[in-house]
Amino acid sequence: MKKQKSLSILAATVALGTLLAGCGGGQSSAPQSNANGGGSTGGGGAGEKLVIAVVGPMSGQYSDYGSTAKAGAEYALKEKQEAFKALGFEVQLSAQDDQADPKQGVAVAQMLISNPDVVGVVGHATTGASITAAAQYDQEKLVMVSPSATGSDLTEQGKKIVHRICARDDQQGSKAAIYAKNQLGVKTAFVMHDKAAYGQGLAEEVKKQFEKDGVEIVGFEGVTAGEKDYSAVINQIVSKNPEMIYFGGYYSDAGIIVKQAREKGYKGIFMGGDGYDSADLVKIAGAENANNVVFTSTVGDVGATPEGKKWIEDFEKSTGNKVGIFTSFGYDSMGVMLSGLEEAIKANGGKKPTREQVLEAVHKTKDYKGKFVNVTFNEKGDNEFASVYVYKYENGQKVYIGEAK
Repeated sequence: MKKQKSLSILAATVALGTLLAGCGGGQSSAPQSNANGGGSTGGGGAGEKLVIAVVGPMSGQYSDYGSTAKAGAEYALKEKQEAFKALGFEVQLSAQDDQADPKQGVAVAQMLISNPDVVGVVGHATTGASITAAAQYDQEKLVMVSPSATGSDLTEQGKKIVHRICARDDQQGSKAAIYAKNQLGVKTAFVMHDKAAYGQGLAEEVKKQFEKDGVEIVGFEGVTAGEKDYSAVINQIVSKNPEMIYFGGYYSDAGIIVKQAREKGYKGIFMGGDGYDSADLVKIAGAENANNVVFTSTVGDVGATPEGKKWIEDFEKSTGNKVGIFTSFGYDSMGVMLSGLEEAIKANGGKKPTREQVLEAVHKTKDYKGKFVNVTFNEKGDNEFASVYVYKYENGQKVYIGEAK
């Protein structure tokens, strides 16, 4: 299935990846596969080739976000493969690792753009990488549909190629703050963030809603992600003893903060966003310490309905994978992309559509009936049906509470 490229294009791609790795610190590296390989999947039958990339962190500490979305997207493509073969096309999936790194997002985007068979991108999974990649895709009218990038700024850039099926952080943050006040009775809070696009944006929205609703903010601080000792800010928090600590960031840092705050005697509520949705938070913090940790998510409980339970059973039997954090939204994001691609093919008289034709079809998505979320894109590319849900950790287990009210 691999398409041969000229040596000049390959050399340019490798050189670009090396340059960006040098600029981005120790986490960046060149894309690990070309746009047709490194995880490409598709049917084996004859037909004109079309490629849809799935991009997110496939390695590193945030690999759950990319790998679970990829698994769902693969499953959706497998279900639709025969329908595209009947139209004369073989649709392949190309999985790409951006390591949740904005610079790596650029490198991956430029590599995908260089392959004319790539007609759409499911991703990127995180906000920072999505924003930088979108600037590249926009130049070539290459459409993207993210299952999980929640940062409000992503769809405020005026780029028509950008779409997401999940809720924005201004939705997630405001719903979290309202839930904390109305359902948990919070009157005082210390708000923290990791200084990154996702975490800081989410924390700022929470702070804004708390202030609007009269919840007293006793502190607002940014910390450096990846630190092992947060005692300076934790000492400050413990001395003020707020009813809630809200931290905008990911589970790896949240777990450490929870553990260290509990060790210093803090007994209040912790809250965060969908970055907390990982069993590793409990492993890092300890099961007892993680009690009273509440978080919002843009994804509801997949197994809450009989239909959802049946889907989980079928998915796990077919793929051998467990359903993870973004499996369901990877599935529905690919469904939206494939629906738009099919419309573009038909509108083009059965011929291979241009990237711009696929973009136009996806952008016009209205009342798409996804398995887990319905989708209508507004002009910005946000999903008008996106919702926010609440979970908590209890005795080491994730417990679904319901839709945030």
